[in-house]
Amino acid sequence: MRIGLIAVSVAMTLALASCGARPTPGTPEAAAQTDSQAGGNAFYVNAFYVAVDGDDGNPGTLTQPWRTIQHAAERLAPGETAYVRGGVYNEAVTVMVSGTESDGPVTFASYPGETAVLDGSGLTDPDGPVGFTLVDRSYVVIQGFEIRNFSSSDPDATPAGIFVSGASHHVTIRGNRIHQIETQAQDGNAHGIAVYGDQAPASIHHLLIQDNELDHLKLGWSESLVLNGNVENFQVLDNRIHHNDNIGIDLIGFEGTAPDPAYDRARDGLVQGNTVYQIDSGDNPAYQGDRSADGIYVDGGVRITIQGNRVYRCNIGIEVASEHGNGDASFITVRNNLVYWNHVTGLAMGGYDRQRGSAFQNSIVNNTFFQNDTLEEGNGELLLQYDVHDNRIENNLFYANAQSLLISNPFRQNQGNLVDYNLYFAPDGADGSQWQWRKNTHQGFDAYRGATGNDSHSLFADPRFVDVTEPDLRLQADSPAIDVGDASAPVGDADFQGGPRIQGSGVDLGALEFPAGQALYLPLVSRGE
Repeated sequence: MRIGLIAVSVAMTLALASCGARPTPGTPEAAAQTDSQAGGNAFYVNAFYVAVDGDDGNPGTLTQPWRTIQHAAERLAPGETAYVRGGVYNEAVTVMVSGTESDGPVTFASYPGETAVLDGSGLTDPDGPVGFTLVDRSYVVIQGFEIRNFSSSDPDATPAGIFVSGASHHVTIRGNRIHQIETQAQDGNAHGIAVYGDQAPASIHHLLIQDNELDHLKLGWSESLVLNGNVENFQVLDNRIHHNDNIGIDLIGFEGTAPDPAYDRARDGLVQGNTVYQIDSGDNPAYQGDRSADGIYVDGGVRITIQGNRVYRCNIGIEVASEHGNGDASFITVRNNLVYWNHVTGLAMGGYDRQRGSAFQNSIVNNTFFQNDTLEEGNGELLLQYDVHDNRIENNLFYANAQSLLISNPFRQNQGNLVDYNLYFAPDGADGSQWQWRKNTHQGFDAYRGATGNDSHSLFADPRFVDVTEPDLRLQADSPAIDVGDASAPVGDADFQGGPRIQGSGVDLGALEFPAGQALYLPLVSRGE
């Protein structure tokens, strides 16, 4: 079940009002009716209004709105909503109020059919200007805003679109567009959305981040969307994250964000239905040309499911790792994702050198990896880095590019990994395919299997995708990937498109069951592209 409120249909409310029914309390229509009946001077208990031509001395009604969002952020009571009319608000907002479980959240939302723009142009703050700041807040909804132009040239400042910290809980961030958030310092940091659980044992929990767009961000060493430290029971759903110069989604542990190491990792969450693309650190001044930004990155997280995401044209598609020698990424499930055309590799696991942490007890199942490692740096579709052990890699489709390189594994320490029931394909065929396992290289599928003991039930065959040029990675009816997977793997209930995971006599390989739904190569049209 997804966390969050059930939205009231504005269209339905209007229809009821036209038939003489009483409008639903808390909607703009109800407040407008009350305001009109009272001659424009009434406080309505559920809804207040902010407008660019308002005045903070006003009562906050529809006809006498407040002027600033900050004024609303200091006055709302549980169950109340501030509807912000369309226009540009040059302010940074610190939310000073909370809702309650019994009375409902405090909600800050663009007025239906309009877009309120929170613009940070010219604002300064020694810690970095931030669009919305929430510290130790609970039952808060931020919905439908455009947040832009929060920036700083100070390397010690961290501008952000939305920043949540302390022991905040039951926070919903939905339907916002966040763009042009920038650090202009070479060693600076910035975030689109940042959630820092910096207390212990009290955590940030019951967090929903859904249907937001984060684009054209200059992030320095930081991330587009990050959950860091003592953050648990979260959902990151259906967001679009693109054209940013560092990591798309990051789930972090072991950085000392929480004061007690036992609580210092993102955990027990779901990352689903997100589209992440054009994530590239190549032009990021902090990285000096190094292209190592992940689309989705688990950096020390635990018990997190990453499913049904589309990740393409990033430096690294998905990574399950830890950057800290005392840390690990563990009990992560990566399933039913489409990962293609990424620059360095499709999936990376483990510490990126011997001083880093490990990846163990993770499940990589029913994903489709297609023509990754576009830079042809010798990483292939699957890169197993340092200290990767006791993981399960099953039911995946791996389709190599012109290198014909499927797996790279340059460390002898990697052991105990179950790799089976996959389908592989490469332009040079089974005999010409390239493999590396525990630092040893092998040419040919049979040679690789004989030397490693891996993939005894796996296939080397053309998966028969609908279209490999767009690409459309659905299976055709004659695909050898149909009904040959291991149903005992943690495949989940639904495939990439939300259809039943098992539709025939068994589970198909890859992210999509046959028959799948609509075509997958429809162009992604997004603002600002």
